[in-house]
Amino acid sequence: MSSESSQGLVTRLALIAAIGGLLFGYDSAVIAAIGTPVDIHFIAPRHLSATAASSLSGMVVVAVLVGCVTGSLLSGWIGIRFGRRGGLLISSICFVAAGFGAALTEKLFGTGGSALQIFCFFRFLAGLGIGVVSTLTPTYIAEIAPPDKRGQMVSGQQMAIVTGALTGYIFTWLLAHFGSIDWVNASGWCWSPASEGLIGIAFLLLLLTAPDTPHWLVMKGRHSEASKILARLEPQADPNLTIQKIKAGFDKAMDKSSAGLFAFGVTVVFAGVSVAAFQQLVGINAVLYYAPQMFQNLGFGADTALLQTISIGVVNFIFTMIASRVVDRFGRKPLLIWGAIGMAVMMAVLGCCFWFKVGGVLPLASVLLYIAVFGMSWGPVCWVVLSEMFPSSIKGAAMPIAVTGQWLANILVNFLFKVADGSPALNQTFHHGFSYLVFAALSILGGLIVARFVPETKGRSLDEIEEMWRSQK
Repeated sequence: MSSESSQGLVTRLALIAAIGGLLFGYDSAVIAAIGTPVDIHFIAPRHLSATAASSLSGMVVVAVLVGCVTGSLLSGWIGIRFGRRGGLLISSICFVAAGFGAALTEKLFGTGGSALQIFCFFRFLAGLGIGVVSTLTPTYIAEIAPPDKRGQMVSGQQMAIVTGALTGYIFTWLLAHFGSIDWVNASGWCWSPASEGLIGIAFLLLLLTAPDTPHWLVMKGRHSEASKILARLEPQADPNLTIQKIKAGFDKAMDKSSAGLFAFGVTVVFAGVSVAAFQQLVGINAVLYYAPQMFQNLGFGADTALLQTISIGVVNFIFTMIASRVVDRFGRKPLLIWGAIGMAVMMAVLGCCFWFKVGGVLPLASVLLYIAVFGMSWGPVCWVVLSEMFPSSIKGAAMPIAVTGQWLANILVNFLFKVADGSPALNQTFHHGFSYLVFAALSILGGLIVARFVPETKGRSLDEIEEMWRSQK
């Protein structure tokens, strides 16, 4: 038996699984920086009209999002069929293929008519990997972590995402300063997706050293393997008794199998999907993706806007790290409710700054405080709640639906933000502030839904949470 302590083992396994979240954030930061080279190499040679060229350029983004939705929808089946660890292994292979495939597309396929479609296929694979890890990483961590540490460890998913994004920003900055802009646009940009492939290889190799979760092993009847892992994860507990509890939970669930997804009522599914969707509907990605444009709309210069965008990444990183330390102390529900209130206030202030053309420190402070509140609440706590609240028997179906709802909300927010922010009629009145006022209202709505429908899961075992939903049905 390994001499590694149980706490050390749990921490190591959680960190390995969280690399999936790091790749999630890294992909969004690094790939966003190669839009110009992609246009130069795969779209400009076609000599299309501006409208047609923009449509093709948008295919790269759409390919990723389609992959994310597909991956999240398939993740439940993958997690049951191949295991939590097996699903993460599949995602790591997607990241490796996507990274190196995108980097080598031009060298292998040139810039002809099919090259962009091939590049988009590799971007789809990256999205597929993201969709799978966004579901299975928190599931894996929740099923190997002790109840009193589960919130902190599952919140590591969001910590890994923002760490990956910050790492991607730094890599992009270093790449830009390593050579000239001409070099980056000509060939240097290939290192961005290739670096993601290298991280994917590390993820794959580390996963090969990790076991699957006891819950999945019990589900598959592999009790002896589950017992060995439980003896290492919880040496103070009787593994046979723990297996009996896990199996009893599955047996009770089988009695309700005819009800399928709604075996424990509609509320648990509605609450989970709502928390996932409102993590995006509060406007976080509209702020993160379009931060430079937002600051330029406020009258800041391009260089200043870039520095302020980097400051957003730093604040998000710091406060997500703080949240991972306090989520098991303050609980999930209070952080979500107070977070919703704080974000609503900050978005209302920012919207009014646009509306009444107030520049300077106030709009910058409102953005940074909004990011800080999100990082302390909905960013990481959403993943904690999703990993805990669904009973084991419906988690395989409910978790993918919730995460798919999150991705669809992401697409909706980004599409509507671009429409509203580019509307002459709205801008004539609100001066680019309309969207932020809508985000303020949606933050309040999200907080009200949490207050009414989401239970507190702090300190409860997964079996106790399942029994709570059973008693409420």
